[in-house]
Amino acid sequence: MHTVYSDGKRTPEEVAAGARAARLDFMISTDHNTPASHGVWGPLAGNDLLILTGEEVTTRNGHYLALGLEPGEWIDWRYRARDKGFEKEAQRIHASGGIVVPAHPYCPYVACRWKFGYDDADAVEVWTGPWTVDDESSVNTWDSMLAHSARTGGRWLPAMGNSDAHSFPQVIGFPHNVVNATSLSRDALLDGIRNGRNWIAESADVSVDFTVTSGGKSATVGDRLNVAADAPVTVTAKIAGVPNGVVRFITDEGQTQQVTLPAGGQGTSTWLTTPQLAAYVRVEVRHPKTRRHLGQRYRDGNEPPARPHGSVDQPDFPRRQLTGPVREALPVPLPAGTPSPRKSPVGWIVPILRPPTGETCLP
Repeated sequence: MHTVYSDGKRTPEEVAAGARAARLDFMISTDHNTPASHGVWGPLAGNDLLILTGEEVTTRNGHYLALGLEPGEWIDWRYRARDKGFEKEAQRIHASGGIVVPAHPYCPYVACRWKFGYDDADAVEVWTGPWTVDDESSVNTWDSMLAHSARTGGRWLPAMGNSDAHSFPQVIGFPHNVVNATSLSRDALLDGIRNGRNWIAESADVSVDFTVTSGGKSATVGDRLNVAADAPVTVTAKIAGVPNGVVRFITDEGQTQQVTLPAGGQGTSTWLTTPQLAAYVRVEVRHPKTRRHLGQRYRDGNEPPARPHGSVDQPDFPRRQLTGPVREALPVPLPAGTPSPRKSPVGWIVPILRPPTGETCLP
């Protein structure tokens, strides 16, 4: 199942039509600082589309998503990071069964960069619309948080990707989340996201099957694999829909393996490890490297300036640049008029967290 949030200038009818065109099973609408559109969604939902309501809360020091709000529920946005407003509103959202997700934490616009921390967050957005350099930063920060949770034995924070589509030609569902939920319902979907049972895809053409097995036990995205510290663990990623895509396994030690898919875009990658060697494991699937990053743009639509060889924007930058925790988007056909991302993510990550007992976990 997929989720996408849409906010801005399209009518609800246009948004619902775009969601259906993107073959989404559910979507969450989050207009900025208002529940005004909540009342119009009911007639637009149906057996093929579950619509949940929310809000994109645009504070003075960053934006966050309040997902799964009750229709008409409004979340206050009038505070800064030095105030207590965010903690208060996060408690309200949680009390109503919703979830809190900081959005585009490295967005370069005024008042967009996230400065409230992540203690009250249920997930963090690491991919927003067409892939940009600030998404890369978000993924790298998220990966660092996974390593921190492995070191301390604390809570790990799941990740999300959303289309943040405001107006044409921005595309609904690019990217979106694939959620392993017990049913197509508000509570089941939010519970799946809250517990990290989701991965991010560039489009519905991409599929990623990620599993970790050991001694007859298995785990997948959002799961924990509890085995002895020295037990052999087999990591397997089955990918489809990514011609010439690059598959990478990433742990708290960094990138461990890189495999290129054939032109048909389908293949299986495996890797053998132990909990002693990998506190978590995630997979990224990226577009193949190119000489030029065709279609890469900043969020204002401008082309990036030329960069010297070896800079962050270079497609042939050393591997250490690619250690973000998202399974990155694969080369997938996009709707006409959609800017092609440089190396956006298509697969998602499954962290394997090792508890203090030395067991292996897969978030």
